[in-house]
Amino acid sequence: MTTILLARHGQASFGQENYDQLSELGTVQAQMLGQHYAATRRRIDAIFTGRLVRQQDSARHFWERYQSSTHANNTNGTATAPAINFDQPDSYILPQFDEFNHKDVFVKSAEASGNRSDISAEVAKAESPATRLAELFDQAMQRWHAGDNDQDYIESWPQFNDRAQQALEQVRTKVANMSLDQDSTVLVFTSGGVIAAITAQLLRQGSQTAYQLNKSLVNTGVTSITLKNQSSRLLSLNEYSHLFSDGKPFVTWR
Repeated sequence: MTTILLARHGQASFGQENYDQLSELGTVQAQMLGQHYAATRRRIDAIFTGRLVRQQDSARHFWERYQSSTHANNTNGTATAPAINFDQPDSYILPQFDEFNHKDVFVKSAEASGNRSDISAEVAKAESPATRLAELFDQAMQRWHAGDNDQDYIESWPQFNDRAQQALEQVRTKVANMSLDQDSTVLVFTSGGVIAAITAQLLRQGSQTAYQLNKSLVNTGVTSITLKNQSSRLLSLNEYSHLFSDGKPFVTWR
């Protein structure tokens, strides 16, 4: 039985011009996950990511800390096979694990409400700009998930959901081709939308459940799925105890 660990990337740069980069805290969160798995001797046999910078950098910081901590704890001299080779992007990048186009979702919602040109000013004059931006983004997400305006988007929710399910199947195929042990563990750094879509499907739920799940997923929180033959089963959701080793401030949702 293979275990797939779907890890949300570390905290990105919400509200900044370039969201697709880890914040300083996001880097630390990925390192904390690596430290935790090394300390608990969690074997990682393979690592994959989507194409996004925040996903790949989360994997990089995780792996660097995991390796260094594993070597420090390895008292019997046993070598650990590398789970990822960053010099060969084609071997670990799976585009199906990319997040949905959040800019398109946000812009199409603003256009529909007729306030796209005024949105920056509205956010800037708010008592808490970050809170107001989050509220507007939440409205945009509700519109995208509702399914009444699918034709507006570069990638509608149904299209994105189909891609997320394909992503899980692609990992299944990769695992089979790699001839890993039956008890192997594969770690995938992806994004909240992908994890929520896959999880909702496993629970036989729809768009609104995925929407609610996405809002609850913590940065570097891990959702576990078991693969056996052609079946998939949800084992755990959004596990983030590794972030409490240095206190609750490390728990974020962006």
